[in-house]
Amino acid sequence: MAGPLSFLAMPDAILLLHGALGARDTLRPLADALAPLVPAGTPVHAHEFAGHGATPDPDAASDAPYDVARLAAGVLDAMDRDGIARATVFGYSMGGYVALLLAAEHPARVRAVVTLATKLAWTPESAARETSRLDPAAIRAKVPRFADALAARHGDAGGWERVLSRTAAMMHAIAARPTVTPDVLAAIACPARICVGDRDATMTLDECAAAVRALPKGELAVLPATGHPLEHADPARLAREVAEVHARAETAPS
Repeated sequence: MAGPLSFLAMPDAILLLHGALGARDTLRPLADALAPLVPAGTPVHAHEFAGHGATPDPDAASDAPYDVARLAAGVLDAMDRDGIARATVFGYSMGGYVALLLAAEHPARVRAVVTLATKLAWTPESAARETSRLDPAAIRAKVPRFADALAARHGDAGGWERVLSRTAAMMHAIAARPTVTPDVLAAIACPARICVGDRDATMTLDECAAAVRALPKGELAVLPATGHPLEHADPARLAREVAEVHARAETAPS
């Protein structure tokens, strides 16, 4: 854990969280686009969740669902390890869900939140719809190149098939017992910008607007010509959203 002197020496960082099925490498275009937009010396960190990419998870040998609270705790541990006292946290999809929980439970560590394509209104029906796309056999048959990419990405995290099954189980668990509820959103004191693509079929603008209304300092940003996958978002446009929110948020108290 970093000591207090290293916390004092480091400016507020920008922390990037990937989505389900993602890994640290999927955040590289955004990190590169952010670099020239933030003040010199601002750390930009891309976090990789345990059980994804090259980051092992003690539970990777089981089929236990990913747990949002544990993922958030892993982010906090990484911040401590890297000497990050406070950060503006960007989260894509699942990463945004984790970012919002982190902001609610650890307000002193989160300067602001920006999410993209984060679904907050889960039901058993929506979970069934989303998880129907996570069948390894169907992915191999219909999009073999995607299967190969997932296999290469998650080889050190228990295998891509297990990543899919644990992700699906997490979605069903969230639908049955949501972690980020309207009450949780109402407890987030920092600025939070909810971004959604105008072509994202996984959620509605009404869902996003309802989340923004629940947030004390919520904002809604609709990205044009943008679907759900992170690679459909223009990194330069997304970086401007993150940099703007980071700049407008209050600086850490001295």
